[in-house]
Amino acid sequence: MLIAALCMVALLSANDVFAMNVKCHGKPYKYTCPGKHACPSQCARTCVMDCKACKPVCTCNKPGGVCQDPRFIGGDGIMFYFHGKKDQNFCLVSDSELHINAHFIGKRGEGMGRDFTWVQSIGVLFGGNHQLFLGANKVASWDDSIDQLAIALDGKTIQLPNQEGATLSLSSSNLTIVRSDTTNAVTVEVENKFMITARVVPITPEESRIHNYGITSESGDCFAHLELSFKFYSLSPDVTGVLRQTYAAEYRSPLKLGVAMPVVGGEANYVTSNVFATDCKVARFGSRNININDNDFSVLGLNCAGRPGGRGMVCRR
Repeated sequence: MLIAALCMVALLSANDVFAMNVKCHGKPYKYTCPGKHACPSQCARTCVMDCKACKPVCTCNKPGGVCQDPRFIGGDGIMFYFHGKKDQNFCLVSDSELHINAHFIGKRGEGMGRDFTWVQSIGVLFGGNHQLFLGANKVASWDDSIDQLAIALDGKTIQLPNQEGATLSLSSSNLTIVRSDTTNAVTVEVENKFMITARVVPITPEESRIHNYGITSESGDCFAHLELSFKFYSLSPDVTGVLRQTYAAEYRSPLKLGVAMPVVGGEANYVTSNVFATDCKVARFGSRNININDNDFSVLGLNCAGRPGGRGMVCRR
């Protein structure tokens, strides 16, 4: 359809019938916070449920949010930007038992000295030797009904039915994965360790126009990327990374409050050699590094090929 061909995602109002509804899954919230709730108008397709408060909230406006170009909300609630560089990997969180890297994609802004960047995928190391991969497939045109979210655990592709609430519990890693929408959105959780919500979204023509990204229907790439929300339950006082010490008890933000676009630099401290490497300068995780080439899914034990007509990607072991 024409809208998909133009990488178009409609701007939705709170009363629009296409606005997403979200709900809580699992005990006790399916009893204490039952039913579906409409997303706020400012994030009609990218909200999540705050099950304790029993209300939908914008992913990008809560602590642990990582969205857009990339815009971070630290554990202290303070917003900042970390642009990094396209086609590189950066350590978001590194602790003794948890390490999270992000792979950035992007394009150089015309007349600019930096890249526009977005988080295309994350690699999560946890539980000593488990590796979780969440990534957005590269697609030329966007259709929200087609799932473009790639998931792998310890080198094995994870397939979930395209059904909201579909759940997979993996006892070997204590990981639970739940679809929070029929396509392109999941919540992954290790009890008492962390919870991550992830949604694949494209750059829309409207976003490109507003921010001067220079991404058009002729670009051949919608720059599909992840919007993320992190929640951590057991970080140590020594945690570091881009989101890093914003979760540490004695952290005080160095950012100048009131600045329209506060930017955190120091890319050299957080850059890693690949999406699963623990070789950033500030690393705290004690596991071994894994050699991996960016965007090479084969190193995860996966053989990936595009679907007919460019409709996403199929991966097999």
